[in-house]
Amino acid sequence: MNFKKINDMSKVWFITGSSRGLGKSLTEAVLANGDNVAATARNPERLGDLIEKYPDRIIALPVDVSNKKQIDKAVKDTIEKFGCIDVLVNNAGVGITGAIEEFSDEQMDSQLQINLHGPIDVTRSVLPYMRKQRSGSIFNVSSIGGRVGSAGFSMYQAAKFGLQGFTEVLAQEVAHLGIKVTSIEPGGIRTDWGAASMTYAEPIDDYKGILQPLKDYLRTVIPLGNPDKAAQVIIDLVEHPEPPVHLLLGSDAVSILESVEIKRKTELEKWRHVSVSTDFDDVENPWASEETKKNILKMNY
Repeated sequence: MNFKKINDMSKVWFITGSSRGLGKSLTEAVLANGDNVAATARNPERLGDLIEKYPDRIIALPVDVSNKKQIDKAVKDTIEKFGCIDVLVNNAGVGITGAIEEFSDEQMDSQLQINLHGPIDVTRSVLPYMRKQRSGSIFNVSSIGGRVGSAGFSMYQAAKFGLQGFTEVLAQEVAHLGIKVTSIEPGGIRTDWGAASMTYAEPIDDYKGILQPLKDYLRTVIPLGNPDKAAQVIIDLVEHPEPPVHLLLGSDAVSILESVEIKRKTELEKWRHVSVSTDFDDVENPWASEETKKNILKMNY
């Protein structure tokens, strides 16, 4: 999946969550590709090896995406250093496992703040610069868990489902400005996300039968996804003239969504008569016309 670069000028990337996992793989690949990177992380000292190797093309910035002041400062520092931001990758995120009743208020707030509000705040901070330059690429790293719900991931997936909706709307709002937006939706990637990086809510015995198999799976599974291959796909997409609004990564993600879409279609048809029965009797549905359906298909969903 390689596309010819539009020009030979190096691009400037702003990557959150760049010190580990997919973010680290992407940062390394972008630098190896000859581009410049503003690499943000809660612990930017973990990027010391890349700073030593590419001292003129990377700045490591301390950013907790739940802290808007840090976000705004990092964006301004990037503009001062490199003059622009061509590519934004909202990658920072955290996971937690548990039943909805098991989460503390603080855990729930943290999931929404980091996994949903954080990407939104970073995007809002970067957009004025991309809008002014009439170009840019934005990648929101979501998950197959932003398309399919799974017991044990309620708050994580609530945030990711929200990020999907935000991405779809953003893509529609900024397309005329030359800004391209894609939701990256991986299945399992071979990082420490499901092991060392995963936290767990305080368990309640009544949910053990449902959640214990999931916890055992997360501690032992060897994911299919290669983070270096995923990083290269993102790099290639920057040069694509019409990148998708949604892109699944991993054969597991594709298989899961295919199966769930069949179930959703079956449910839609089973209950269609009930769904359409709530309109007023004397109205016609303008959304059912062939012209409207064609227009809907043109929108960035």
